[in-house]
Amino acid sequence: MEIELITDIVIVGGGTAGWMTAAAVCRFPPKSCRVRVIESDEIGPIGVGEATIPAIKLFNSSLGVDEAAFLRETQGTFKLGIEFVNWWRQGHSYTHAFGAVGRDVAPVPFHHFWLKMKAHGKARPLRDYSLNAEAQRQNKFARPGPNAKLPLAGMADAYHFDASLYARFLRRYAEAHRVTRTEGKVVSVNLRGDDGFIESVTLQGGEIVAGDLFIDCTGFRGLLIEEALKTGYEDWTHWLPCNRAVAVQCETRGPLTPYTKSTAHEAGWQWRIPLQHRVGNGYVYCSEHLSDEDAKSALLAHLEGPSLTEPRVLRFATGKRRKTWNRNCVAIGLAGGFLEPLESTGIHMIQSVIGRLLAFFPNRNFDQADIDEFNRRVDFDIEHIRDFIILHYKATQRDDTPFWRRCREMDVPAHVKDKMALFGANGRISRFHDELFSEAGWLQVMVGQGIVPRGYHPLVDEMSNGDAEELLQAVRGSIEQTVGTMSTHSEYIARYCAARAA
Repeated sequence: MEIELITDIVIVGGGTAGWMTAAAVCRFPPKSCRVRVIESDEIGPIGVGEATIPAIKLFNSSLGVDEAAFLRETQGTFKLGIEFVNWWRQGHSYTHAFGAVGRDVAPVPFHHFWLKMKAHGKARPLRDYSLNAEAQRQNKFARPGPNAKLPLAGMADAYHFDASLYARFLRRYAEAHRVTRTEGKVVSVNLRGDDGFIESVTLQGGEIVAGDLFIDCTGFRGLLIEEALKTGYEDWTHWLPCNRAVAVQCETRGPLTPYTKSTAHEAGWQWRIPLQHRVGNGYVYCSEHLSDEDAKSALLAHLEGPSLTEPRVLRFATGKRRKTWNRNCVAIGLAGGFLEPLESTGIHMIQSVIGRLLAFFPNRNFDQADIDEFNRRVDFDIEHIRDFIILHYKATQRDDTPFWRRCREMDVPAHVKDKMALFGANGRISRFHDELFSEAGWLQVMVGQGIVPRGYHPLVDEMSNGDAEELLQAVRGSIEQTVGTMSTHSEYIARYCAARAA
């Protein structure tokens, strides 16, 4: 049996999604496969600065990217987790940190011992048993060496970086690895008459670009996947009602912090992403409860330093395409769907879809069984991320504004209800197959959002209260000792990857 290989991949749209895709597909598919990116300098990228999760390190390392060079080129910093302020109730904060929480005593997870001792008044806040959270609180940072021992060996990190600089960095990489870039705007998409597949695209100057596989990275517009192929969109605003964001950059004031900050406001929440040369800020909000002008005013009022740009309003509808892969077109990035960046999953979803595409890379037959399985897996990924984000809105005591009352009272997907009910009973957390967020992630958010289990794992009582208290103290002592040896985040950046002035 002879397989007819894909020979031409056409990526329409650049930006982070387009150049991540180009960098990946030029490295892994057959060398005979030509890769072409069509983008226009007149169409600016939507990215306003990005916070990521640890999986981005796998993507960069798979390309053979030097980490220090990448961080210098993108004005990047390190990220240990997210601080959430005013989400459960005003004046309260908690941390969703990467890495482990405590030290399990098989077969019982650590947090069950914490739950018991907390009920006895002999436990510190949950974040005090996370190495990442403590380093984050003290603005410290370190990288575990090859022979590192616990708890440092369990430390996990990600990045903050300028998305436009990351796209530029990957463009240089891709063009050095046989990717061709074409400057221009696509004015029409030409479909084959017999099966509706995309045959070619026509550029503004009249050039016709044919291909076998087309990647749509045209943002919310979905020029190929939606305007040409009429794929349809599944709207999730009944669960995630925020539909606008206003973004602005400002000067840095104070220490260079190794975490993203999310502060809940009247009708949504504000992000803070620290880079080496500036801070990225944005207010994600619901237009039914807040006007664009009021959102701009609220954001500007909460900046830590003078603004460097004019506030820019972005409009979106949370949801996804009904098919991420339709015929011979795959939508990546905003063309495939959008989830607000509350848990920094935007870059990850680009990376995830690229990974799925490489796993199901087609031949020219485009077998429907492969496409259907690809779509099922992508849907699973994004739906479980969606449910984790919904948890932040649903599990709140805030009732000070109509927006927060709406969030408290809304019905939520069964997956979210089941997670909350299971944890609320006896502190158990069930992770379904390969969903993105770990048990430690669900634990920190549910505890941080005020869900208090009625019980705990009964095997905890096999350990005496004194031994359980000693376990907690040992974990805490080890964390304090380890963080005490770390340099500040600013010192680490200056030593390892300091960028030139912007």
